[in-house]
Amino acid sequence: MGISSWAGPVLAQNQMPSGAVDLDTPFTLEKLIPQLANKRVIFVGETHERYDHHLNQLEIIKALHQLDANMAIGVEYFQQPFQQQVDDYIAGRIGEDEFLRRTEYFQRWGYDYRLYAPIFRYAREQHIPVLALNVPSALPSTVAKVGIAGLPEKERAYLPTQIEPADEEYRGRLRAVFEEHPFSGRDAFNHFVEAQLVWDEGMAESAAAYLNANPGRPMVILCGAGHVEFGSGIPKRLERRTHASYAIVLNSGEEIEPHIADYLVLSDKKELPPAGTLGVQLEDRGGECRIRSLNPGGAAEKAGVRKGDVLTAIDAQPVKTTADVRLVLWDKTPGEHVHVKVRRKHVLGVADLDLEVVLAAAQNTAEKR
Repeated sequence: MGISSWAGPVLAQNQMPSGAVDLDTPFTLEKLIPQLANKRVIFVGETHERYDHHLNQLEIIKALHQLDANMAIGVEYFQQPFQQQVDDYIAGRIGEDEFLRRTEYFQRWGYDYRLYAPIFRYAREQHIPVLALNVPSALPSTVAKVGIAGLPEKERAYLPTQIEPADEEYRGRLRAVFEEHPFSGRDAFNHFVEAQLVWDEGMAESAAAYLNANPGRPMVILCGAGHVEFGSGIPKRLERRTHASYAIVLNSGEEIEPHIADYLVLSDKKELPPAGTLGVQLEDRGGECRIRSLNPGGAAEKAGVRKGDVLTAIDAQPVKTTADVRLVLWDKTPGEHVHVKVRRKHVLGVADLDLEVVLAAAQNTAEKR
């Protein structure tokens, strides 16, 4: 299938916990696909920044699509209110940059879109429906602060109609995640769990509505591994609404335990090609995008950009926020030239400058632009 990965079964639900998996005798994705094809829903969990995970997802989608062109794809990466914009992109009515702009991708999801672009381009080429499963990004964060009971009425529109409590094992796993974050307050953990349930139930409800309205159509659901491990997040909540058969596929990098998934796909870790960056750190302030600092010897510094400059345009595209910058630069490569406009204050007033920047590769993994 053109990918250096292989799949093996994780301990099945009816096996004893002391069972073993022979990692030296795996079976290939070609042999895995027929086993997935007899399920209505296939969950493929990911670590968001692992490029190889997304390549594996694409290979699974391609293979399943060859067997059933009627399939659909559900994704965590876009929120339900932006379904029309997703539909417009898949149908070819808008281009890629407009798609990212209208879905507010860089404000609401933010991971390097190059990780996901091959999947969405394939869906567009093959006319595969893509469902925006996620609830609005502000909803879980608000629930984490005030709980479901404390939600203002205007924020309840996207609240799932059914929210089943988390089982004790799921609460235990969420406790470990909770303790890694600086939450506080008497009910902080309960609110954290409720936020996760809103997330899981919201995506399950969205997928169920589509599946129930399209009998017989299979769906591949792409999301973070934590939403599908052990079936506690989305899978069992989707099954409750549809009674659809499903399989859970996880990618390498997870701590493997009995019953965590049905299949594990192992692949060598791959990195995206270097992106072209300005070599700056930005901040949004007062409706402007300001240069907070520059990397010494970086692309912007070499071009004459200074700390405190306000970035107003890149290649004639207006810039007001850091998300605007990411939208313009997401597909640029090192060595490309971009024309940058900055507004600079000085003792005599304000000057607007046009500068040409030769983009460079990021100096470290944290550098995004």
